[in-house]
Amino acid sequence: MTTELSSTLSEAASKDLLADFDIPFAREKRVKTPAEATLAAETLGFPVVLKLSGEGIAHKTERGLVKVGLGDGPAVAAAAEALLALARPEDGAVALLVAEQVAGARELIAGLVRDAQFGPCVVVGLGGILAEALQDVVFAAAPLTPGEAESLVDRLSAAHILTAPFRGEPALDRSALGEVLLGLSRLAIERPDVASVDLNPLILSAGRPVAVDALVELAPPAEAITLPPAMDDDAIRARFSPLFHPRGVVVAGVSSHPAKFGFVTLHNLQRYGFEGEIFPVKIDGAEVLGQPTLKEVASVPEGAADLVFVCTPTASNAELLRACAAKGIRAAFVASAGYGEAGEEGKALQRELVETADELGMLLIGPNGQGVISTPSKLCAQIVSPYPPAGRIGVASQSGNLVSSYLNYAVSTGVGVSKAVSLGNSAQTGLADVLEYFAVDPDTDVALAYIEGVGDGRRFRQAVERLTALKPLVLVKGGATGQGARAASSHTGALASDDRVFDGICRQLGALRAPTVEEAFEWAATLVSQPLPRGSRTLVFTSVGGWGVLAADACEAAGLELIALPEDIRAKIDTLVPARWSRSNPIDLASGETRDTIPEVLDLVTAHPDVDAVIHLGLGIQSGQAGVFRTGRFFPDHGLERVVGYHEKQDARFALAAREASERYGKPVLSVSELAISDPGNAGPAAVREGGRVCYPSAHRAVRALAMLVERARFLG
Repeated sequence: MTTELSSTLSEAASKDLLADFDIPFAREKRVKTPAEATLAAETLGFPVVLKLSGEGIAHKTERGLVKVGLGDGPAVAAAAEALLALARPEDGAVALLVAEQVAGARELIAGLVRDAQFGPCVVVGLGGILAEALQDVVFAAAPLTPGEAESLVDRLSAAHILTAPFRGEPALDRSALGEVLLGLSRLAIERPDVASVDLNPLILSAGRPVAVDALVELAPPAEAITLPPAMDDDAIRARFSPLFHPRGVVVAGVSSHPAKFGFVTLHNLQRYGFEGEIFPVKIDGAEVLGQPTLKEVASVPEGAADLVFVCTPTASNAELLRACAAKGIRAAFVASAGYGEAGEEGKALQRELVETADELGMLLIGPNGQGVISTPSKLCAQIVSPYPPAGRIGVASQSGNLVSSYLNYAVSTGVGVSKAVSLGNSAQTGLADVLEYFAVDPDTDVALAYIEGVGDGRRFRQAVERLTALKPLVLVKGGATGQGARAASSHTGALASDDRVFDGICRQLGALRAPTVEEAFEWAATLVSQPLPRGSRTLVFTSVGGWGVLAADACEAAGLELIALPEDIRAKIDTLVPARWSRSNPIDLASGETRDTIPEVLDLVTAHPDVDAVIHLGLGIQSGQAGVFRTGRFFPDHGLERVVGYHEKQDARFALAAREASERYGKPVLSVSELAISDPGNAGPAAVREGGRVCYPSAHRAVRALAMLVERARFLG
């Protein structure tokens, strides 16, 4: 059924439609009179539920149109009389629904919404009258796979009360719930005129979901969106090659003033040793930074440059692109502002810029962008610092400042970057395009992104799906508030905030969403430097007790399994340290270790078949005091030089032992010390950094990074 205008189906009509998609409903009968209601109840068996249903009735509970627990004929007749008396003219033709009363202590909500960006999405969560108050729901874009449908419930905060026996009731039948969600997914694809579906509550009866209410909204189908055919790997690499691997770079709009974009860009290209040729263009041809400049792009040798970095006034840049194309330049990074962010005139200029680039077959980044980095080419074409160490993380951001943040973390941790780009206004080339490039870039192992707006959600999904099948994606999203929630007459619609849907899509696609920018970089750095765990069985090892307690709490909160300490590990440690050690997980040596104990224990626990990952706490403590000795007035006398050297060598040795154990057994071993921030030169954190790994500043940060590794491993299966 398709209508010209949006409409809400009655409960009866909603159930008729949904029954064709294998949604299980409680047995019920539709009648007109109290006498018929009594007869229907006797046929179904007491107790029963009685409802007033009509074309104009949406939410019956709010109007008192539902009577439950009716245990005999007289009660049913009286309730029927009362409900019929509550009918209003605007309800239209009404009927009585007599249904068996389904028993169950747990209620779900399930349904379908059509998101403006991502299209049809299936939703499941805790239901009943508190659905909107609890807001414990998750979303996934249709169509779902059977595996996605059965595992969707695991994302709920209260999943534990569903997936395990509860108050004498069996655990949720995952397969049965999966069939409901697959039915909704199929409905979403086959019936584009269905705007939303609301199954609330979906009662778990003997572990199986039974729908006792339904609401379907119809609306004219949205115009179908057809994505262009996916580019093959070679075509994507060829498209971005002039941006990230240019033979030469033209800097248009070079200035002799150190505060101007053109000066800074030219300086940075020279400072970091760009391997190609640099062609600065300055209208008067004056020398800048000891390099002669060209008065116009026409003087650039044909075929000598692939990239133009644009710092010239907005109004002239479309013609500049034409001049560049005539010289064989195939990519433009436009740092100039005054385009789409600057009112209607700027938007018109931006459209002209994109149309020109498209006509010329030129890759356009920006405008209003910060710059582009490619460490394999020693390319630093950007208007700010820093330039990161070379590495395997690819960075893309819709905010230039966040590119700088990620690059600063690369500098401070020593975990390097392959490519980085600030997308500015994303007028032609967006985040999805760059993520798709990272998927096929041989220099990149992990993608790291900052996103504020998705734009075309289906295109974003296409790119992320391609990427995460091959490489991890870590992202942070700005604007993650409830301001995007839509008003809707269905519970599922009211629950569908923009951010909640986005989060569901990320989880479905295997994108790893970090809570902060700092942790986003740590997660990316973890992914390029640590192996994936085989499971979540975690052992915490510390020489000081308090940190271990906090780490244990963090493991539980993150869903990691803090295993019982295996007996053979306990017996071995008994031979290494005094009896005061903790004898449990977390392992707390209680300061009983000798010079070789920590490396021995790190190897022992990492090797154990019951351990999937190790968190090592307390690195650098003695080197901290050694630093105090070294900078004090008594150094190097009084034996301080010998003690300082010993402790610094030991902490460096412990860091090396953690990395070697990780590499030897193929398991993540995460080293933790707040000294990574407060004293980055400390021998312990410094040795971790020199080994190409992250030293986490707190147990909680390390635990969340480990939980992220577990999530990635599970996604890959």
